[in-house]
Amino acid sequence: MFPQDQQIFNILLETVSDGVIIVDNHQKIMEVNTSAEYIFGYAKSDLIDKDLNLLLPSNYHKSHSGYFEKFTQRGKRRKMGETTDIFALKKDGTIFPIEVELNPFTIYNQTYVMALVKDVSEKKEIEKNLMLHSKALQSANNGIIITDALKHDNPVIYFNSAFQKLTGYSEKEILNHNCRFLQDKDRDQKPLKKLREAIKNGESCQATLRNYKKDGTMFWNDLFIFPITNTQGTVTNFIGIQNDVTLRKKAEAEQHHLATIFDESLNEIYVFDAKTLKFINVNFGAQKNIGYTLEELKEMTPLDITTIDSKIEFIKTIEVLLKKNVEKIEFETVHRRKDGTIYPVDVHLQLSNLGEKNVFVAIILDITERKNYTTKLEYKVEERTQQLQIALSKEKELNELKTNFLSLVSHEFKTPLSGILTSSLLLSKYQLTEDQQKRDKHIKIITDKVHFLNNILNDFLSVEKLERGKVNYRFSHFKLSKVVNEVVYDANMLLKEGQQIKYPENIDDLSLYQDEKIIQLIFFNLIHNAIKYSSEGTVISLNLKQDQNFTTFAIKDEGIGIPEKDQKNIFERYFRAENVINTQGTGIGLNIAKNHLENLGGSISFASKEHVGSTFTVTFPNTVNL
Repeated sequence: MFPQDQQIFNILLETVSDGVIIVDNHQKIMEVNTSAEYIFGYAKSDLIDKDLNLLLPSNYHKSHSGYFEKFTQRGKRRKMGETTDIFALKKDGTIFPIEVELNPFTIYNQTYVMALVKDVSEKKEIEKNLMLHSKALQSANNGIIITDALKHDNPVIYFNSAFQKLTGYSEKEILNHNCRFLQDKDRDQKPLKKLREAIKNGESCQATLRNYKKDGTMFWNDLFIFPITNTQGTVTNFIGIQNDVTLRKKAEAEQHHLATIFDESLNEIYVFDAKTLKFINVNFGAQKNIGYTLEELKEMTPLDITTIDSKIEFIKTIEVLLKKNVEKIEFETVHRRKDGTIYPVDVHLQLSNLGEKNVFVAIILDITERKNYTTKLEYKVEERTQQLQIALSKEKELNELKTNFLSLVSHEFKTPLSGILTSSLLLSKYQLTEDQQKRDKHIKIITDKVHFLNNILNDFLSVEKLERGKVNYRFSHFKLSKVVNEVVYDANMLLKEGQQIKYPENIDDLSLYQDEKIIQLIFFNLIHNAIKYSSEGTVISLNLKQDQNFTTFAIKDEGIGIPEKDQKNIFERYFRAENVINTQGTGIGLNIAKNHLENLGGSISFASKEHVGSTFTVTFPNTVNL
């Protein structure tokens, strides 16, 4: 060939999608295209000048030479593989089916054969599967239909004989119709909604429907559908498999009815094996009363829940039933619950059958009310006596609280009032100008004592409101820094010599939706305690943090701490630790704080060590949700 002809030939060779193999009359491979390289797994250089048998299974080698000679002599184009399966051999040893078109041609007095090779592995597999599927569908006992999802209204395009036999419709009435004809006018069934939604979304679905045969007979259809998609992911068809479950549904309904009667009976019902005596079934009423689960009872016998001492005695009791001398027997015994308590029962026992197995059915009536009326009455009297004792105990506790309260009021009011009276008397004596400093001193004493008394009264009022549940919380949005600033400002007036408050950092942007006055009251109460129970020259640290839901502040002091034995009572009303008895206080501030916090969904805790100091931590929600 001229170079130009060779170039054109190569271009044409590569544009062919089938594998192209050119051999001479000696079956030597002269040329292959890229598709052939891909099909057989060889590089072009591995095939040129090689014998064609390299690409054929060994059992073809003997007969192939004869076929090739006859073909070249005839010199006619021929197709192979459409009616008879032929196979080729890949480089990796894989044998696969092919279709071949042989085209002889002559150039420069030389005869060549161009073979167009097509790998039909996938095609053959599809054909095989289709044949198997078709046979399987027709031989299946279940009704099977296939619909065309690409056509309007998703019509039926295939059905098997089982479907036609089950429904009674003709081919004309089935094909090209939507299968809703099976529901007749009964189209408001709940499962249909799920089924339609699945078809709309191209999804699998299982539903049990009421369907109707051509003669109007209703049957229960357990239907399973699943979609078929093409290579682009488009749903092209739906396959529906149906099964007539009418008998099963009827049996289920009957079983459900009997099971409902069995389970909902107020009496205890036990079914146990006549030979092993192991429980087979126990109704809910019995499980609830006896305290064992069904699984536990299935490992037990009546001997495990009665006070009968031996199996021999029990067998004697039921022997007349086993001999079928009588149909049923009645007797009284005592049952023992899982928790160890016992109760008297009236037993109605009879022999029955469960399949081929003999079983006993025992209907048990709890006769506690009938047998133990006197005991129950005595128990009620004892119960009322205990309630009365509890009431008397609470009244005694209340009287003790009143006594403590009066003692507290007497002490806490008497001391500041005496101070006010003394300072008032002294003020009248300091009339000269140079006595102004002394007058200021006693005026401050009077002011402090009045503030102290006012705080006590406020505490008592808070306790009274909390007791009666008449606290009216007023919620609003406010900045935390505002509360902290006001509390710290007031607290600075109370600081002892050398005491200082360490202010929290980075709180300017923090805010709450809470009762501002209550939060301020709690905060001030804790800081006031820290100042009061700490010595001069100490530091009181305030730490505050806030996350998405909660705000937490901690007040740490270097004070006298709380004795370990008193810590469990520290939030009780009027309680004061033994190391603060001589310090002014009411013992109700922490109680008030705790009650308010619990009402607001918060909490308070502390850690303390005597002579080292205390840390009180308060947590409450950023937003109230009452």
